[in-house]
Amino acid sequence: AKRSRQEKVKEKPPPRRRPLMSKPVDDVYLTWLYRRPCYQLEQAVGMLKTFQELDFTHPKQFVYINVFLDMALQKKKKVDPFSSSVTLPHRFTDEVNKVLVFTENEQEAEVAREHGAAIVGGVELIKWILEDEIQADFYVAVPAIMPKLIPLRNKLRRKYPTTRRNSLGSDIPKMLQFFRECHEYTVEDESIIKTRIARLDMPTEHIIANLKTIIHDICTFKPSNFDPIVRKLVIRSSTSEGLLLDLDGILPQVEEVEEKEEENAADEDQQKPAQESVGT
Repeated sequence: AKRSRQEKVKEKPPPRRRPLMSKPVDDVYLTWLYRRPCYQLEQAVGMLKTFQELDFTHPKQFVYINVFLDMALQKKKKVDPFSSSVTLPHRFTDEVNKVLVFTENEQEAEVAREHGAAIVGGVELIKWILEDEIQADFYVAVPAIMPKLIPLRNKLRRKYPTTRRNSLGSDIPKMLQFFRECHEYTVEDESIIKTRIARLDMPTEHIIANLKTIIHDICTFKPSNFDPIVRKLVIRSSTSEGLLLDLDGILPQVEEVEEKEEENAADEDQQKPAQESVGT
C-alpha cells in the first residue's frame, strides 16, 4: 500500500507556476509575482541617492556591488576562484594598505621606508610571519631575496610575491604606490564578489567610473573567446535595497572589436585581388 501511494505521488505532475508579470500597476504589490526590475547604471545610482534623501540616512555611506559570476569554461573545466587588486580612478577612502617589503639591501630598505612601507626586512621576518606575529595587507619583494622566501609560499598563498601580481620587482617606489592605494576584491562562495566601490556623496560619474574599472578587471580572468564572466550585477548602498543593473554598456566590448577586425581583414583580402587586376 505504501509503494502504491508513493507511485501515485510520483505520477502527479509538478504544480504549474504562473508566469511572472513584467511591471506592477499599483504602488503596493507582491514582489514574487513580478520579474525583478532591471535599471540602467546611471538611473540606479540616482535612485540610491534619492533613497538616502528620503530615508535621512548618512550621506557619506559606502556604495557596494554584488557580482555574480559564470565560472564555467568547457565541460569539466572552470575558472578557479581568484582575488585581484586594482587602482580606482577616484579614491573614496583615506585608508592606506599596510605593505611589507622584503629586501636585504640597506639602500633599498631606506627607499622603502621613505615611500611609506609599514615593515621592511629580510629573512629575519620569516619566523615572525609564520607565527602570525607580523601581518600585512600586501607583501612585495625584490628578486634577489626570493629564493630565501620559499618557506612562506604556503603561508602567504595568494599574497606571496609574484611578477604576475606585480608584487615582485626592483621598482620599490612604484610597487608601494600601487599596493598602498589599491582596491582588493575576492571571489566568495566560488562565484560571488562583494565589494565596496565608492561613497554615495561622490558625483555619479565617479561612482560609475569606479564600478566599470572593477568590472573590466574581473572580465580579464576569463578568455575573451568565451561568454562574459559577469552573469548578474547588483548595486546598493549601506542602507538601501539592491538594484539589478542592465549589463549593456558596462561589460567591455572585446568580442565586437575582434569581429570588426576580422571583417576589415576580410575586406582587405577582397580588395587586394581587385587592385592587382587593375595594376596588371
